[in-house]
Amino acid sequence: MKLKISVFIVAFLISVGVFAQVDRSKMPEPGPAPKTSLKKPDEFTLKNGLTVLVVENHKLPRVSYSLTLDNKPMTVGEKAGVESLIGTMLGNGTTNISKDEFNEEVDFLGARLNFGFSGGFASSLSKYSDRILELMADAAINPLLTEEEFEKEKAKLLDGLKTQEKSVDAVAGRVGSALAYGKNHPYGEFTTEETVKNVSFGDVVSFYEKYFNPNNAYLVVVGDVNFKTVKKQIKKHFEGWEKSIGIDYTVPEASANAQYTQINFVDMPNAVQSNISLTNNVDLKMNDADYHAVLIANKILGGGFNSYLNMNLREEHGYTYGARSSIGTDEYASRFRAGAAVRNMVTDSAVVNTLKEINRIKTEPVEQDMLKNAKAKYLGDFVLALESPQTIARYALNIKLNDLPEDFYTTYIQKINAVTADDVNRVANKYFKTQNARIVVVGKGSDVLENLEKTGIPIKYYDAYANETKKPVFSKEIPSGMTAQKVIDNYINAVGGKSNLEKVNTVLNNADVTIQGAPYKPKAIIKAMAPNKISMEMVIEGMGTVMKQKFDGASGYQEQQGMKIPMTDEQISDKQAEKGLFPEIHMESSTLGLEAIVPINGVDAYKIKVTKGDDVSYRFYAVDSGLLIRSESTTETQGQSSTTIEEVSNYKEVDGVMMPFTQKITAGPQVVTFNTTSIKFNEGVTDADFN
Repeated sequence: MKLKISVFIVAFLISVGVFAQVDRSKMPEPGPAPKTSLKKPDEFTLKNGLTVLVVENHKLPRVSYSLTLDNKPMTVGEKAGVESLIGTMLGNGTTNISKDEFNEEVDFLGARLNFGFSGGFASSLSKYSDRILELMADAAINPLLTEEEFEKEKAKLLDGLKTQEKSVDAVAGRVGSALAYGKNHPYGEFTTEETVKNVSFGDVVSFYEKYFNPNNAYLVVVGDVNFKTVKKQIKKHFEGWEKSIGIDYTVPEASANAQYTQINFVDMPNAVQSNISLTNNVDLKMNDADYHAVLIANKILGGGFNSYLNMNLREEHGYTYGARSSIGTDEYASRFRAGAAVRNMVTDSAVVNTLKEINRIKTEPVEQDMLKNAKAKYLGDFVLALESPQTIARYALNIKLNDLPEDFYTTYIQKINAVTADDVNRVANKYFKTQNARIVVVGKGSDVLENLEKTGIPIKYYDAYANETKKPVFSKEIPSGMTAQKVIDNYINAVGGKSNLEKVNTVLNNADVTIQGAPYKPKAIIKAMAPNKISMEMVIEGMGTVMKQKFDGASGYQEQQGMKIPMTDEQISDKQAEKGLFPEIHMESSTLGLEAIVPINGVDAYKIKVTKGDDVSYRFYAVDSGLLIRSESTTETQGQSSTTIEEVSNYKEVDGVMMPFTQKITAGPQVVTFNTTSIKFNEGVTDADFN
């Protein structure tokens, strides 16, 4: 009891003493910034030039090897894509082990091993460390480069480029880099179908032999290893990697910034939203005195949720799901970027408000709370990252690759804390060049250009490959006497005539489905019955039915992953309003309006406005063929508008009716393509299919 009382009294006296000394009317003074102590990796260099950094960490029985080739950036001109091809071919077997045996052994070991042209990565349990290191070295030094594998990877790359043709984000990235750096700069050069077709198998082998070598290479080892042991293993497996003759070349200068702030516009008629990116080149390296202040300035401007840009464009105005900025550091060239993906109708407002917020951080003092929070975020992330041995290795490599002082990371916290509001204004004016910026806008010109012109910012026009072009023409003169009803009548005649269409009571459609970015390709079974019953089921081999949509004329539902969601009253009402399997034969002239002749994917099309109560949609019919080639509809959900575009093509005759066998549906970032394999009329469909 005496001991317990003594403890209580001591605690009480301490607490009284503490409270007695605290003046709660004053904010406590912050203590000194904590000093960062980083363990320095063990290091050695092989005779061939390969530098090895080893970070021992015995908490888990795992090890990783990261190989980095520090080559200068290069241009390859008319053979752009050769570096991507060699990168995909590496790590798929060696001259000593076949591709299948190689991959099977990696899987058997429960390991990971992959390569790109700039290096490779491998990881495994530490008990397999010697073998996975041996496989990695063999793949790097003795790659299995075959013409058969080359042709496969070349076909994959060409397919990938085709899928990007109508990607607004892909075009924005390509054009933005090309205009900022110049097409002849390594960071502005891009790969096209034409340049890939120029690449031969011999080019790939030659490229590997010239540039994939240990001259400027680093191997970082992290994990449950012993330095002396791993040093012997690396010498054993990598000393046979021969140092090649150094190939010196000059990295060209990047293009200069724009002489004046301008909009560089790319017309993408299929765009459902605009991609905006304000950009200017900067000369900034990690070892520059401004580096830490620039980090904080960018964090405040657009580096987080509470940043100026995001609070304006997303939270205040609802233009976008997120607005961000970034700034690069590089020995050769880098740039500042700020932007967002926004709804078509607010593209001009988003541009104006982006400029507003950048000018704000350049001219107005940053509030102390904002400055404090930005620092806290960086310091919190920095301290947490130090718990990872991978971080220690990455920091050590950064010091070497970026010519940083040895104390760069040990003084990181102090330098972040030393950034002032004046520093933020100073570096914002130095690096965020709103007076010499390119505002790259990729979007649907017919929807956004008129209002962009009203901003007063000069506009230059470019195609999807950064070639300067003329202002696009969005409409042509409508022929005298042409009406919306005549366009619809021409369509009905083009697909087979009203009498043939009216004979179709049911449709059974089987299709292969491609979902952009998804690893699987479902099959769709679509059934329809006049006037408005619909059923769609998606099936994935080995998984069965993964999604259903049903409407029986009175009610409906969607079912996915075992969850069944009934249609809302509004959805039911919309479905019940649909008439027939071919809507054109039931359209009323009073609901139609012929607005213009517009280009759609290089084809002139009549743009028809369809009005149903408060709902407005658009349908586009090719002038020459009369066939429907696109439809557009917009819905409002929680204050955000969303446009869905359906493109139809590849018409084929089925029992006297022309039917589109390809449908591409774009809804926001989601792109789904249906490639029909068979269509049947008036068979294989019953009322039970819609339950």
